[in-house]
Amino acid sequence: MSTPTAAVAPGLTAGTWNIDPSHSEVTFAIRHLMSKVRGSFTEFSGSLEIAEDLSASTATVEIQMASIDTRNADRDNHVRTADVLDVENHPTMTFTGRGIRTEGGTHYLDGELAIRGVSRPVSLAVEFNGVGDDPWGGFRAGFSAETEINRKDWGIEFNVPLGGDKALLGDKVAIQLEVQAVRA
Repeated sequence: MSTPTAAVAPGLTAGTWNIDPSHSEVTFAIRHLMSKVRGSFTEFSGSLEIAEDLSASTATVEIQMASIDTRNADRDNHVRTADVLDVENHPTMTFTGRGIRTEGGTHYLDGELAIRGVSRPVSLAVEFNGVGDDPWGGFRAGFSAETEINRKDWGIEFNVPLGGDKALLGDKVAIQLEVQAVRA
């Protein structure tokens, strides 16, 4: 394990960078029967606090759980119920990143993911996509990140047995982020 340096993110300056939700995505995929269903959360906000020492950088993200979109209204409505996300009692999912590390050439943002009132450690593999001026007078940074979680670790147990060892849903959920952040 090593400490990331500015060389891994040339042009990324210390300070607050606000996530631009109109140019960012929070997506996921989960096995459903014999294939994967993909979806997204369309309402979220957050910021990155980039430190001079990149390893001390942090992030905060809040996702509105009711904004889930799997391109099927009936499924989305069911996922919002107490069977799955329990949006009425737990309207937000939060991620609090507490530091960056490098391992085997991959950069990770380590933090806590809170879903349904349960908080667990999560590491996001992060790729820095560069920085640059935008057409609106801002200065932006781009990142891609991904992780995989087990939904049962957050108390999401709903499933439908299909006989033998088969079930309607898989336990693993792949999470992908595409983030554009604007320097404050």
